[in-house]
Amino acid sequence: MRTDLFASRHIGITSKDLGHMLETVGTDSLDQLIVETLPEGIRLKKPLDLEAPMSEHKFLAHMQELSEKNQLFRSYIGLGYHESLTPSVIKRNILENPGWYTAYTPYQAEIAQGRLEALLNFQTVVSDLTGMELANASLLDESTAAAEAMTMLFDVRNRDQKKNNISKFFVSEEILPQTLSLLKTRSTPLGIELVVGNHEQFSFGNEFYGALLQYPGKHGQVNDYSDFVAKAKENEIKTAVAADILSLVLLTPPGEWGVDVVVGTTQRFGIPLGYGGPHAAFFATREAYKRNIPGRIIGVTKDVDGKPALRMALQTREQHIKRDKATSNICTAQVLLAVMAGMYAVYHGPEGLKYIAKKVHATAVTLTGALEKLGLYQVNTSYFDTITVKTDTKALRPVAEKHAVNFLYVDEGTVSIAINEATSLRDLNQIVSIFSEALGKDAIAIDNLSKEGAIAQSVQRKSDFLQNKVFNSYHSETELMRYIKKLERKDLSLNHSMIALGSCTMKLNAASEMFALSMARWGNIHPFVPIEQAEGYQIVLRELAKDLTTITGFAGTSLQPNSGAQGEYAGLMVIRAYHESRDEAHRNICIIPASAHGTNPASAVMAGMQVVVTKTDEKGNIDVADLEEKVAKHADNLAALMVTYPSTHGVFESSIMHITQLIHDHGGQVYMDGANMNAQVGLTNPGKIGADVCHLNLHKTFAIPHGGGGPGVGPICVAEQLVPFLPSNPIIKTGGDKAIDAISAAPWGSSSVCLISYGYIKMLGEEGLRHSTEIAILNANYIKHRLSGKFEVLYTGEKGRAAHEMIIDCRPFKEHGIEVTDIAKRLMDYGFHAPTVSFPVAGTVMIEPTESESLAELDRFCEALLSIREEIDTSSADEPNNVLRNSPHTLEMLTSDTWDFPYSRQKAAFPLTYISENKFWPAVRRVDDAYGDRNLICTCAPIEAYAEAE
Repeated sequence: MRTDLFASRHIGITSKDLGHMLETVGTDSLDQLIVETLPEGIRLKKPLDLEAPMSEHKFLAHMQELSEKNQLFRSYIGLGYHESLTPSVIKRNILENPGWYTAYTPYQAEIAQGRLEALLNFQTVVSDLTGMELANASLLDESTAAAEAMTMLFDVRNRDQKKNNISKFFVSEEILPQTLSLLKTRSTPLGIELVVGNHEQFSFGNEFYGALLQYPGKHGQVNDYSDFVAKAKENEIKTAVAADILSLVLLTPPGEWGVDVVVGTTQRFGIPLGYGGPHAAFFATREAYKRNIPGRIIGVTKDVDGKPALRMALQTREQHIKRDKATSNICTAQVLLAVMAGMYAVYHGPEGLKYIAKKVHATAVTLTGALEKLGLYQVNTSYFDTITVKTDTKALRPVAEKHAVNFLYVDEGTVSIAINEATSLRDLNQIVSIFSEALGKDAIAIDNLSKEGAIAQSVQRKSDFLQNKVFNSYHSETELMRYIKKLERKDLSLNHSMIALGSCTMKLNAASEMFALSMARWGNIHPFVPIEQAEGYQIVLRELAKDLTTITGFAGTSLQPNSGAQGEYAGLMVIRAYHESRDEAHRNICIIPASAHGTNPASAVMAGMQVVVTKTDEKGNIDVADLEEKVAKHADNLAALMVTYPSTHGVFESSIMHITQLIHDHGGQVYMDGANMNAQVGLTNPGKIGADVCHLNLHKTFAIPHGGGGPGVGPICVAEQLVPFLPSNPIIKTGGDKAIDAISAAPWGSSSVCLISYGYIKMLGEEGLRHSTEIAILNANYIKHRLSGKFEVLYTGEKGRAAHEMIIDCRPFKEHGIEVTDIAKRLMDYGFHAPTVSFPVAGTVMIEPTESESLAELDRFCEALLSIREEIDTSSADEPNNVLRNSPHTLEMLTSDTWDFPYSRQKAAFPLTYISENKFWPAVRRVDDAYGDRNLICTCAPIEAYAEAE
């Protein structure tokens, strides 16, 4: 084995394993297996034009070298992004810990109680600080959260007959510029009319359904919006506020004014800037809107023994049910970042947060006093951390940049300065000296922070927050470390065992890919610094975009979308802009197969398109005859076809090139969902099959960790005719010369985690990428053959091969009284996370082993399923008290003095010998979802409840 070849560490199957596996699947060679799996017409004829692979050692040196090209200025730019201090205990035990970053979305609650508790903490922090009743478990960024508020309020207006034809939405001119750009993107296809203006001059007429305010404003002014909100209520106008989370420690919570939604970002709570992300946004609202809130909500329930348990109470996976009726397409959250932000609040507690907020405010007040002594005028009359100063910016800027400092230059006579948690007395003196030099005056030395305040009495916070026990218990590093470990032990992640989730691609997230995230020169760069200060980032992002363009066979790439569903939306908006540029704005029909992921139709509706569903045949393929009929019927208005390839059923459809040509012949564009790209890289690509745009899930195919449900990145790659329409940003220009408005807040989305995919590609190279795909396909077919005769694979290709994943039909087991859920829960007793359950076909599981699992692990997984099949065969519908229906089995059950089950304790917990070597215990028994729905509790219990219990 070559020890300097990353592929040999990433790919779990060795050359010694290949012979046995190929014999098992019944083929002579890996090449022959690929020939039997992929249709001949779509195979690439030559290798991808990518650089030779780097060793891990060389890559780490390369990233260090590139990081030194980033200039670490002190940035006081603000606009929703501030330097924050990540406590080392959180950085080491969460951000750098595979027990947290390799976990999957907590759909199997019994083995996800740790991160569910961490997310419940996050929701409690948001609810307490905003003064709202309900908060979700994170969104992508503040700007997209604000757009979700606009669209949610647009949706609920339909409840009121007086408002259901009203489409005007007021936006304060104080809003962040990137948020305004995103509101423009989202509002246009839905027919929402944005009206931007001064909130003090707003005329409260009945032509508006909602309004959005910024608190504090983009340049720091803190306005008292209580009268505005009261008048809006009188006129039945819903209100949303985009708020700074740290400022709410000292400012009146918007919920106390009676607003309907509060959004923002928790980046200030210990999350690195990372040149724009990822950061966990928040969305808080009133309980009246609990069925409308976008994103995921964690709730309290109980297990079958009546013990407290947590689970996802409300989730946008219901878009699989709502599909084109869904009002949001959100699928990815920012779980890892939400966990970190929640732990920041746990570590500091309410008193610690007050100390931080007061110090930030005192620093801003002190700076104001010093600059006024220099004869300058500070505009803001009430402010938290950001001051706006009148001065000659042409004279100021070169001096500031000479001293490696960035301010926000509003215009030629105005500069804005945002103070942050990391700003020290030394930094303060540097800022004052820069102004002194620019003005030609002597510097004023600052020795102490001011004890005066600059927050108007009317907006000062008077209510308590974070009184729960969890926020008042873990303030030493020892205690927090143990609390984090206690939660981690409740969660099954990739560092325990294989997670064979179909369509989710849970592969190795290599340590060498991850190291850069801990480096200051990658982590501490503001997304709006002058582009020349981020040369290292720019090299990585350009190279990554170039490589993704090559891999997909397209002409251009945008890295801005920071989730897969956002990539879908971006791709469709680019198609929409393309049609409009050709005077064909009437093209609004989007054809989507019935088997498609639920985000597909939701994204199409958000892009202003009308969904037409085409059938799938008995083999799981697109029904070509039905498609031809629908294309002909809608030819004049056809905008796009959305297709997943290989199909969601795990099959390479041989008719794909005929399908794409059919769409083009009738004036449409082909959008390819990149969820299954792990079966394409190096063997075929979207350009080859005739697609025009695809999104890529970098958190699937390209190794960004799922982090318990996020971060994700969903860039779009496009054909030449669509390149001009790639999205831009209002502050740092990106995209094409006819760019659509912003898709996410930052110019390059979640830039910092793009470093991971950059490493994945650079260390694997062309040969490693292609071999990864081949092994992913081999592993899936190996599992298929090992389970043959015991489990029926629902769909295969024309030669009986699966792609990189397969669907196993569990519906026949109902005659034994066993549901697919019972199999999913029983797998926990065997130490495995269940594959994807009941998608895309109810009563099935979809298995995807990926390329990074070893033969031994594949065999363990197969042995677990085969053992479960034996348990099914001995089960009876007449006797529900069996090992499957009672699963999972907890340590508490096994050590109880009583055992009222007709099988042994060993059968329950140790059905196979390998389990005893590394037993994973589910934290709770099977959770009661119905109870949680009836009793929706989405925040931590107050401290009084703990006192009563004790």
